Amino acid sequence: MSGTRLNKYIASSGFCSRRKADELIESGVVNVNGKIIKELGYIVQEKDKVFVNQKLIRPARHEYYKFYKPAGYITTSDDEKGRKTIYDLLPESMFALKPVGRLDKDSTGLLILTNDGDLINELTHPSVKVPKIYLVTIEARIQKSQLEEMASGIEIEPGKMAYADIIVLEADNKHTMMQITLYQGLNRQIRKMFEHFGYEVKSLKRIQHATITLDGLRRGEFKPIKPQQIKELRNFLNRISNS
Repeated sequence: MSGTRLNKYIASSGFCSRRKADELIESGVVNVNGKIIKELGYIVQEKDKVFVNQKLIRPARHEYYKFYKPAGYITTSDDEKGRKTIYDLLPESMFALKPVGRLDKDSTGLLILTNDGDLINELTHPSVKVPKIYLVTIEARIQKSQLEEMASGIEIEPGKMAYADIIVLEADNKHTMMQITLYQGLNRQIRKMFEHFGYEVKSLKRIQHATITLDGLRRGEFKPIKPQQIKELRNFLNRISNS
């Protein structure tokens, strides 16, 4: 029988990830053609109508963009405090796209934007160690012992250990510029790791997320990610999730 599994159908609309779709199905809020469906393996046919919480779900054409976030903008679609968001810089046609992970207000660099819920889940799920690479500068000379401690792990919150692979690119008595690779997604992880040693991060820019890089973008610009690049990204995610 042709068709699409119900959880994949919901995720393909950009409504949520496939994992979240499973939870919605099991909770009894999904119906197909007016009938509640709790079977995870249910197959949706082309003419079927799928509703989640009485909202009609339609598969969306997946879109993938990379965006160079400037400083001063938060990574959200709405902010109750009235702060500037990345969507102030994007056309209305991209408002349905969600960022893969976040960058805090003062950080800059690469954000992947998409309506592909499955891809967002793969790139952010803690069970898959997806590398994210940053350029970071502090106004101090970092010590070798501190680099070793960050590689072996620092407790940045009770019960939360943070790790980072660090390559020093430039250093003198007044500053250190580093390339930092993270495999976790903890909130403000890099800043908190340096705060542990009494250092303040002066600049933080993400330059790569998995196989997608910031190359070819100026601050505030966005570009579609090419189909071949998405294929390479999926192949990379498959390799590291099975390793």
